[in-house]
Amino acid sequence: MNKANGKYRNRTDEVLFIDARNMGHLINRRTLEFSDEDIQKIADTYHNWRNPEGDYEDVKGFCNSASIERVRELDCVLTPGRYVGLPVEEDDFDFNERFTRLKAEFEEQLKEEAGLNSLILENLSKIKMEEKNEI
Repeated sequence: MNKANGKYRNRTDEVLFIDARNMGHLINRRTLEFSDEDIQKIADTYHNWRNPEGDYEDVKGFCNSASIERVRELDCVLTPGRYVGLPVEEDDFDFNERFTRLKAEFEEQLKEEAGLNSLILENLSKIKMEEKNEI
């Protein structure tokens, strides 16, 4: 297809990368099946990218319009994930709270380990005493 055709936006020096690996569902170990909505999203993205009046924009983790120069910078590797990046995930992750909780949990596990080690040593010494008495 002629990328400079009059009814399309001139994308001569660009490549559209779409990373659809997180779409669809597996029907077996190697086959991913897209829903009609997934197919429509991909098609709409492409058409918006090509259409001069389209409202295309790059979406982290899904699509990116990369220049040929950018492709050359990445040694012409055409893996979509290299261009689209990771999706922007908004979460309520609180590092300090999580770290404090995990640290307390770890300290509790260390105490439990010390107690178990003490019981093991105690039981081992009992076994040794019984062996000496049997001799």
